[in-house]
Amino acid sequence: MCGICGEISLGGAADAGAVRAMMAVLSPRGPDASGIHGQGAVVFGHCRLKIIDLSEAGQQPMVDPELGLTVVFNGCIYNYKDLRAELEGKGYRFFSTSDTEVVLKSYHAWGKDCVKRFLGMFAFAVHERDSGRVVLARDRLGIKPLYYAEKGKRFRFASSLPALLAAGDVDTSIDGEALHHYMSWHAGVPAPLTILKGIRKIHPATILTLEPDGTRKKETYWSLVIGPRDDDRGMSEADWREAVLDSLGQAVARRQIADVPTGVLLSGGLDSSVIVALLARNGQKGLKTFSVGFDAVNGVEGDEFKYSDIIAEEFETDHAKLVVDGSKTLEALPLAIHAMAEPQMSHDAVAFLLLSQEVAKHVKVIQSGQGADEVFGGYHWYPKLMGSTDPVADYARAYHDRDHAEMREALAPDLIGADYSRDYLARFFGDSKSASAIDKTLELDQQIMLVDDPVKRVDNMTMACGLEARVPFLDHELVELAARIPAELKVRNGGKYILKEAARQVVPAAVIDRPKGYFPVPALKHIRGPFMDFVRDVLDKPVARERGLFNRAYVDKLLADPDGTLTPKGNSKLWQVALLEAWLQSHGV
Repeated sequence: MCGICGEISLGGAADAGAVRAMMAVLSPRGPDASGIHGQGAVVFGHCRLKIIDLSEAGQQPMVDPELGLTVVFNGCIYNYKDLRAELEGKGYRFFSTSDTEVVLKSYHAWGKDCVKRFLGMFAFAVHERDSGRVVLARDRLGIKPLYYAEKGKRFRFASSLPALLAAGDVDTSIDGEALHHYMSWHAGVPAPLTILKGIRKIHPATILTLEPDGTRKKETYWSLVIGPRDDDRGMSEADWREAVLDSLGQAVARRQIADVPTGVLLSGGLDSSVIVALLARNGQKGLKTFSVGFDAVNGVEGDEFKYSDIIAEEFETDHAKLVVDGSKTLEALPLAIHAMAEPQMSHDAVAFLLLSQEVAKHVKVIQSGQGADEVFGGYHWYPKLMGSTDPVADYARAYHDRDHAEMREALAPDLIGADYSRDYLARFFGDSKSASAIDKTLELDQQIMLVDDPVKRVDNMTMACGLEARVPFLDHELVELAARIPAELKVRNGGKYILKEAARQVVPAAVIDRPKGYFPVPALKHIRGPFMDFVRDVLDKPVARERGLFNRAYVDKLLADPDGTLTPKGNSKLWQVALLEAWLQSHGV
């Protein structure tokens, strides 16, 4: 719903020019309005996508002189009307009908603990006029991004990494540990790291408090332990089915709150199909749904229209299909890469961008099915972790794109350090309070990999088109419910068993029992023709050769046999290498 940014100075006035430079980069996230507000050592900037309270009263940065607070906010608080009523009961007066003002008043009423009352996705910064304190916070599942850079006595924050680059004076050297993660975790880099040494990101479910004297405090306000609870021992499979359907129905209904038209990205898979079905059950008529398809390559189908058509017909949606040929995919690649807050190798980034461009012509808010696989155990590596006696080795074997031996082959010698990704995995599993190997794995994927791969990808591509994506499977109450369900009920029969069984009450069996699909862009998995020319051009540019991130012999091996060098997840290692270099070039690094 917006782009936020700001600068906090610990010595002298903040630089409004730097904030304006960040706003220029963030403008696609909020094309409807913009604003800047400065108060000595603190300057906030905001680019607005109007979703709730379309009037000027909802403009940001939002200042309440009576309370002495200024806020910039990105996201949506789905229970804002209930919170507003509670605040009005406490005597608070409102000048808008926005959820932004509810965030501001909630902070005044309950302090930092206000985040625990919010149902939604959010990243925000609040400045206390009288104390000079600045408080930043990010939602529980990391749906909304929040990056920062600091140098000397200056702290800057923004909704995207490239915005901080635009403000200048950032250390753009490559972080070796982050690069190891990028090359291991399907391009995911866990917080607080990013690929650049000078920019970091705030962890999900975190509050960061900055005092005027430079001291700071970081607090985690929510955590998740996955595994059965003693109180649930009496729950039958039927009970879990009903609980899942009820909780998901509530999550879907919450995300329809808006003062503008809404729709659903309908891929043809179970996850988006059940969203449509539940909205129909709630009485939604004429729901706008959207699907995208691509050219087949090397026998890999590029669309799932036959399944999305079943749902569109069953629930009488206002359905639009976008068919994209290879030339349009290639044409959109540079724009998709530029829209990435961090480099993301997944093939479907360009798919989401192209789809978002079309969808934004019709609606400003969409619901999407991201998160269901992580929350309900849908991925192919989960059965391998059931009963594992060595989850670190088993997870790394099933998920990591490369082992450390191949990392030595791939990366320049000065970028090789410890086996950071394997060490991170061992540390996470060792610290986890979840008991079993599979529950530790689900915790890792939900709290780390989900945030820095599919969730980030959807946010980046939709917001690049002024479109807000909402993800009901990441409703934190639904996530907490799913965490309690025995793993066997999630992973059984190829995964997402309990979700599939719950969905049978509302979704046609032909969609539930179909083979598992993905959002395919075959041309970036099996690289051919002009796509290979694109990759070669990126990797052969003088700036790439001078940067020397990758050993040239390794690059040449990938170029010679791109289909023979796929990751365990079946994705192109060549594209992973080329994408990082293309992203760095796109942002002038």
